[in-house]
Amino acid sequence: MIEFFLNGEPRKLSDTDPNLSILEWLRTEMHLTGTKEGCASGDCGACTVSVGVLDPGSRTLRYESVNSCIAVIGSLHGKHLVTVDVLREEPAHPVQKAMIECHGAQCGFCTPGIVMSLFTLHTARQTAPDRLAAPPSHHELLEALAGNLCRCTGYRPILEAARRACAETWTPGGTGKRFSGPDWLQDSAMIASLQRINGEKGSLRDDQGRRCDLPQTLEELRTLRATYPEARLIAGGTDLVLEITQQLKDLGHLISVERVAELQTLTIADDHLYLGAGLTYRQLHEVLPGHWPHFAPLLERLGSLQIRNRGTLGGNIGNASPIGDMPPALIALDAELELDSLDGVRRMPLADFFRDYRQTELQPHEFIRGVRAPLPKANEHLLLYKISKRLDDDISAVLGAFWLQLDNGTVSDCRLAFGGMAAIPKRADAAEQAIRGQPWNDATVAAATAALASDFKPMSDARASAGYRLQVAGNLLQRALLETGSHFDSAFPLTVTDYA
Repeated sequence: MIEFFLNGEPRKLSDTDPNLSILEWLRTEMHLTGTKEGCASGDCGACTVSVGVLDPGSRTLRYESVNSCIAVIGSLHGKHLVTVDVLREEPAHPVQKAMIECHGAQCGFCTPGIVMSLFTLHTARQTAPDRLAAPPSHHELLEALAGNLCRCTGYRPILEAARRACAETWTPGGTGKRFSGPDWLQDSAMIASLQRINGEKGSLRDDQGRRCDLPQTLEELRTLRATYPEARLIAGGTDLVLEITQQLKDLGHLISVERVAELQTLTIADDHLYLGAGLTYRQLHEVLPGHWPHFAPLLERLGSLQIRNRGTLGGNIGNASPIGDMPPALIALDAELELDSLDGVRRMPLADFFRDYRQTELQPHEFIRGVRAPLPKANEHLLLYKISKRLDDDISAVLGAFWLQLDNGTVSDCRLAFGGMAAIPKRADAAEQAIRGQPWNDATVAAATAALASDFKPMSDARASAGYRLQVAGNLLQRALLETGSHFDSAFPLTVTDYA
């Protein structure tokens, strides 16, 4: 059984298909049709809902925007799901009011998702009084809306509505008990119930034998993985659930790893940063740019905010996509991968984890526990460049990740990793040889660019041609040279528009 709250009311589910998405459950089981399906792949944002997650450091809920079309129902255990249907209550929410006044909706199909993205932004600002001192920045608004596609209005009236709404507070009145006070989103009784639920095991099974287990400890996860090696591991599900919604697969057994506390670990020790596999991209964004500034623009472009709230480090590595954004960056850092099982912990360089397209060294009884990356030292640079057709919420055509150690204008050491250039994320060995020990100048970069042709034989597909990929890979090396020169400050990396 799983337990959660829906729009302030407790819910319990037991005999339920674990393949069911939150969106499908809302529309078919609860008959709450305000949330729409647009793409069923987490791209358009029409299905956006707001999910309250317990903050482990306080007795409060942190609300996150989530694509309900690619989030399975089991992910709600111990959380508070808020949908656009709750905004039927009077008085109107400031976001609704502003969207009307600013003419932010036309056909209206995308509007529920936009409203819920802005509802989540508004809620975050209301619970952080220091953020109310100034209106939201343009960047903050764009981040909140980057995962919501609108084909009617353009975005000017929507952005204007967002600015206006975030300047107002909301005190719901309504006749229903659940909306009777200004703090229903942080209701103390609901939070107490969610704390209890989060201390208990959860699981789902249906009459067809399909099941989802939600272990809470490493030991439980190890045992389940050993007992059911054929089961599919799921964290945020932003990639795996596409097998259900796009490929129409029926996944008979899921093992969720998102409730295992040890996979949320983030520590600094012995000059290394340890990142648990369960950390989301949003959590990574709070940490990594402080050590390597180029992670900031990379992570801001890794999917949408809805995706970053759910997608995890372990999932991005484990799905072994050649165009995943995190593996090239971590390979360039010489990161070490930690695999766990009942047999113990196994470690290997992340670069050795990938064997072929979607094939890895992970054994059926193992799971990814975390990653260790050495912290930066003097004269080191990490440069990360993502090239894609669309600035926001898009998949890489090419991703270049370059770690350089420069001593008096000479490259004493380097690691050059690429995504989108081969069947796996891969280092450019010949290009590294052309650079290592050489002056860091145009001639060296030209030699490395020429060597890329022996490192990679990229494919042509809908995202880019093989020739384009090779040319762009060389251009990114030139960009790295420009950015590490004396007239650039690598602590403030250029935006994608500067080098695309």
